Amino acid sequence: MSSTEVKDIVKEKYGQAALRVKSGGSSCCGATPSNGSGCDPITSNLYDSSQAGQVPVEAMRASLGCGNPTALATLKPGEVVLDLGSGGGIDVLLSAKRVGPTGKAYGLDMTDEMLALANENKRKGDVKNVEFLKGEIEHIPLPNDSVDVIISNCVINLSADKDQVLREALRVLKPGGRFAVSDVVNRGEIPPQIRKSVLLWVGCVAGALEENEYRSKLASAGFENIEIEPTRIYRIDDAREFLCGHNIDVDAIAPQVDGKFMSAFVRAVKPELRS
Repeated sequence: MSSTEVKDIVKEKYGQAALRVKSGGSSCCGATPSNGSGCDPITSNLYDSSQAGQVPVEAMRASLGCGNPTALATLKPGEVVLDLGSGGGIDVLLSAKRVGPTGKAYGLDMTDEMLALANENKRKGDVKNVEFLKGEIEHIPLPNDSVDVIISNCVINLSADKDQVLREALRVLKPGGRFAVSDVVNRGEIPPQIRKSVLLWVGCVAGALEENEYRSKLASAGFENIEIEPTRIYRIDDAREFLCGHNIDVDAIAPQVDGKFMSAFVRAVKPELRS
């Protein structure tokens, strides 16, 4: 599958997810669970009640991520934060509160429907230090050395060109800037039929990097101090939740994926300038 095909599929599915949220529904990595309650274990129970109370309910409903980077990343007043694949804006709005009025939070998304939802949530939340940008995470529309922290929530794994994403992340970070993202990664070999499934690109799984490959790509891009910390490990029953309904024989592949997929917090640093 070409990178253009992957991008078109992701854009379509996330656009549909945004429209469902605006009509009062919920969503899960671009798919709608049959019970309408969200998609456990990837997207559920990621934000506590205090965080939920800081953002409009539509921002919470539109959360399609696999972690909570705003809780794990260290954000300081006055910093500039960029969220790659910002969706409905929940992590941008939460970050804006943490960096305060002297800081700024950018959200970058390629989906018109998600951008419209995010800007509506910005208006409802009356947050001034937020700006949502239209663009692709492979081509970030910000200048070199302009961002203190990059966050992302289960989006980089959806890119068909992760090396380019990481090079761009390094480019826009200031020297000493931090890369602090939640993402789905895997351990060990994954059956080809999972990699080939179009729907699983949008289900947060098929594009996941093996954790050592992730480290290698970050290092090749120029990052240092690389750490990958598991936050949730998915078991066989969990696999049934996010594979069911996509014409995949869950019983046949479940033993091969048990414990191999996980949400993780991925940290790295752009090197300081050296004299």
